Amino acid sequence: MLTRDVVQPLLITPGKELNSKFGYYRHSDLIGVPYGSKIGSRNGKGFIHLLRPTPELWTLALPHRTQILYLADIAFITSWLNIKPGSRVIEAGTGSASFSHSVARTVGPSGHLWSYEFHEARAKKAKEEFADHGLDDTITLTHRNVCKDGFTVEDTVDSVFLDLPAPWEAVDHAKKALRKDRTTRICCFSPCMEQVLRTVSALNEAGFTEITMYETLIRPHQVDVVPALPTIDTISTQLKQSEARREAKRLRQIANSRQARGEKRKREVKVEPADPAMEVDTTQQDDTEAESGAAKKIKTEEDTDVHSSEHVPASSSTGTAVEDVSETTEQAVVPELKTEPAAPTKVSLSKAFPEVRGHTSYLTFAVLLPQSSIPAPQETEPVDEEVVVSAESTPNPVQATAAPDAVVSAET
Repeated sequence: MLTRDVVQPLLITPGKELNSKFGYYRHSDLIGVPYGSKIGSRNGKGFIHLLRPTPELWTLALPHRTQILYLADIAFITSWLNIKPGSRVIEAGTGSASFSHSVARTVGPSGHLWSYEFHEARAKKAKEEFADHGLDDTITLTHRNVCKDGFTVEDTVDSVFLDLPAPWEAVDHAKKALRKDRTTRICCFSPCMEQVLRTVSALNEAGFTEITMYETLIRPHQVDVVPALPTIDTISTQLKQSEARREAKRLRQIANSRQARGEKRKREVKVEPADPAMEVDTTQQDDTEAESGAAKKIKTEEDTDVHSSEHVPASSSTGTAVEDVSETTEQAVVPELKTEPAAPTKVSLSKAFPEVRGHTSYLTFAVLLPQSSIPAPQETEPVDEEVVVSAESTPNPVQATAAPDAVVSAET
C-alpha cells in the first residue's frame, strides 16, 4: 500500500525492484517480512506498507477492464442473495472479476462459482488471474453468450447474478439453472432505468416474486479522537485573565510614557546657554516659558488624572506615578481556575466527507419459490344441474321454464 487511496498489487520476484515517487525498493528486501510491516525506501523518499491480499484490496488495485462493483454493492448483493459457505452461485458477466473474488472467498472450498464472460480476451485474462490466485478449484470460467446459449448447469445453483447489457434475455435461462427444491434468488445489475423496467417485466413473466430494486450510495465518515472541549466556566475565566493582562499592560505603558516625558523635561532644564551676555535674557525667557509650561503641565496632569483616576492615583512626581502604577498592576488579581469534577480528556468526533460516491447501477432482486410450495391449479369440472320433478306434485310453470336457463348458464 502506497497511500490510503493508492494500492498496488506486487508479485514478489527476487532481483526486481519497485520504483515510485515514494522511493525504490528491492523485492528481495520484502521476502520474509510480516504482513502489516512498514518498509522504508532505500533512498529515503518515503515508505510503504505490506498488506495481505484480500478481495477488498484487490477491488481497489485490480486492472480495470470494465466497470467494476465496489464494496458497498458487493456486500449488499452477497447479503441479499444469501451467499454463504457452501453456496453454489452463477455469475454472468465476469468483467474485471471484482465480484468473482469476493464470492469465491464467501462460498469457500465447499461451494462453487460458475462465471460466464462473452468477451474472449477478458475471459482469458480473468482465467489467468484465477489461476495465479489459486481459485481454479472454486471458480469455473466459461467463454459463452448466456443470453442465446444459456448456462452449462440446470437445477443446480442457489442464486444467480446477472451483470449484462440485456439481463431480461437471460432470465428464462437463469430460472432453469436455479434449484427447484428450495427458495432461490436472482439479482440483476443495470445502470439504466429502462433496463430495470424490462427486467422487471421479464421476471414477472417468468414467475419470480418479491421483486424489488435498490440503489446503493456510500458516505464515508472519518472518526477522530480529539481533546475534550473546555467548559463555559473555564472559557469565562480565561477571558477574564486575558482582560486583566491587557489592563496591566496598558497601565505599564502609561507609566513608561510619563517617566519618559519627565526625563525629557529634566534634560531640557539642564541645558545652559553658550553666550554669558545673553544669560539674563535667556533666564528670563526660561522663567516665562517655565511658568507657562508649569501651567500647561498642571492642566495636562489634571486632565490625565481625571481620565486615569480609576486606575492611577494622583501624584506630583513621576517616580510616585510609576510606583502607583506598579502597585495597581500587582493588585490586579488574576482569577484562578476552579477545580471541577474530572471530565473526559478526549472525545471521538465523526466527520462526514462532503463528497459522496454517486450512483453506479440499480440492483433488481427477485425470489423464485420452490415448486412444492406453489399450489397446483385445480381443474373445475362442469356441474350439471338437474331439476327433479316429483310425480306426486304438479310442476310449477315458473320452475319448469327456469330449469333450462340454469343448465345453460352452468355449462357456459
